[in-house]
Amino acid sequence: MNRAPSVILAAIGLSAFLVCAASAASVSRSYSYFPVRGATLQDLQEDMERRGPEVQSTGRRHPGATRLEFKDRIRYRSEKGKCRVLSVAISVRARIILPRWVRRSSGSPETRQVWDALSSDIKRHEESHVSIAKNHARDMEQSIAGIPPQNNCDLVEALARKALADGLMRHDAEQARFDLIEGKNFSARLERLIRYRAGQ
Repeated sequence: MNRAPSVILAAIGLSAFLVCAASAASVSRSYSYFPVRGATLQDLQEDMERRGPEVQSTGRRHPGATRLEFKDRIRYRSEKGKCRVLSVAISVRARIILPRWVRRSSGSPETRQVWDALSSDIKRHEESHVSIAKNHARDMEQSIAGIPPQNNCDLVEALARKALADGLMRHDAEQARFDLIEGKNFSARLERLIRYRAGQ
């Protein structure tokens, strides 16, 4: 099997527009940036709404997004009339899209301080999506590795496919819960970040 399901996850942004088997699954990351221009927070917010990555699941643009792609490599062995999983590896490829403020020197010190807190939170949010994906990839590896021997390899492969499908459903549900919680707590989290940065 070599499936490559992918999902795009959005960051929660500013104010109202805020929107292994047994070891460890492997993760590769790549980063890309889109330019954001303006001198005020309102300018930056409006530009992110125009330029941010568009997420199909919401139909809107966001201040950040992560595209996750899962790939599996499963090997089987048949011997003595039984087939079992010989090895399993699930990898996650993550492409993280983040904003980059162009000509930040045009903004006031207060605007730069809020932007630094906001952009830091967007990056943390997207990295959290990657961590969730890695944990679920590891769980899927363990689930597949634990499939008991069957009478033939077709049965083992069918069970492995089901474990993958179930694992991806659990993954998607947790990512959705994470976004919901992050959206509710964003304002308080941003205020804490600003206070922390102001105290440094």
